[in-house]
Amino acid sequence: MDSQSILQVTGLTMDFGGIRALNDLDLDVSEGEIAALIGPNGAGKTTFFNCVTGIYRPTKGDIFLYQKERAKTISLKGLKPNQVTEKGLARTFQNIRLFSQMTVLENVMIGRHCRTKAFIFGAVLRNSATRREEQEIITTSHEILEKVGLVQFENEFAKNLPYGAQRRLEIARALATEPALLLLDEPAAGMNPQETIELVSLIQEISSEGQSILLIEHDMKLVMSLSDRIFVMDYGKKIAQGTPEEIRNNPAVIKAYLGEEVDA
Repeated sequence: MDSQSILQVTGLTMDFGGIRALNDLDLDVSEGEIAALIGPNGAGKTTFFNCVTGIYRPTKGDIFLYQKERAKTISLKGLKPNQVTEKGLARTFQNIRLFSQMTVLENVMIGRHCRTKAFIFGAVLRNSATRREEQEIITTSHEILEKVGLVQFENEFAKNLPYGAQRRLEIARALATEPALLLLDEPAAGMNPQETIELVSLIQEISSEGQSILLIEHDMKLVMSLSDRIFVMDYGKKIAQGTPEEIRNNPAVIKAYLGEEVDA
């Protein structure tokens, strides 16, 4: 794996009893790119995310993440979800998972805790280093909320936000972990057209700052407009990969999934 690849997945296979959900899948994401993983329902896209993020333990295969700040490639295989996050891989979910009874700011602050050092003794003793770290968490969380356009809601309970804003808050919390790679699982699901436009702008802004992104998405207009590269899955296998133009004109992809949707 060279230094230009943030994520390298090889031979990833996931069996559930007699069902093979992922079949010898190879996939890589390059530094700074927006990659998309598409395919029909049941193709194995979310299973792939769950394997990469430690929710499932794959039957076979390897998962490597490149940590740029350490100039080091590490294996994520066998790590628990919190350990995967600490190593530099963060995700959002199809179904929004926020702390609804906490404020918007507190939700983002929680994302920062994988980067803190005080732990329980610092919290109990309340020394100067702990107080400085707490202030850093608040300041950084506030800055992230400004970036995603939610700073005006920072003292609102998360449950009171409009749907599209809740989606952006989940992205903000993931960004708070300082990920090497950000995984977005159907970020536009349930959004109205205006919310989708705002989401595209946000993802483009995050990407312009050098953030590597891998997204699962059914909105083909969004995928085609955002992605540098697209991977296509069907029945647990990768059937194609390439630029949006290459995928748009790939007969196997058209047959398996895209059809005429891309021109709609």
